[in-house]
Amino acid sequence: MDSQIGRKTVVCNTCTLKLIAVAYRRVPLFRLMREPLKWGMRALSWIYRVNPDVYAVRTPKCYGCIRFYKSALKEKSALFRALNNIVNPFFDAVLERIITPEELKQAKTYAWAATLGEVKPAVASEWLGGQKVGF
Repeated sequence: MDSQIGRKTVVCNTCTLKLIAVAYRRVPLFRLMREPLKWGMRALSWIYRVNPDVYAVRTPKCYGCIRFYKSALKEKSALFRALNNIVNPFFDAVLERIITPEELKQAKTYAWAATLGEVKPAVASEWLGGQKVGF
């Protein structure tokens, strides 16, 4: 983990990767809401020259997570912060109607452990499996 020294940290409160994967399976049309938002973040990341590699990633399965781009955009872009303040509460409300309270609790517990670097690779592989819903 020496390559992580001197990098910025991101605190994850909820493992969005897992919740999005669950939502995509349960409500395939949820993609129609999330994908345009994700592509908008990609565009803003390109415009603002976001480099997610400046952040420490303590769990290998978290590489590519949108959280790193979102954190960087919050630092660099007033436009993104304004849009996020409008869209994020609505997005969270829709997502929370799809997932169960237990899944949300598990995602919060996992995210906290991942932030602390306490997630073993086998647990991360089991938790996230072959999911590809990140950035």
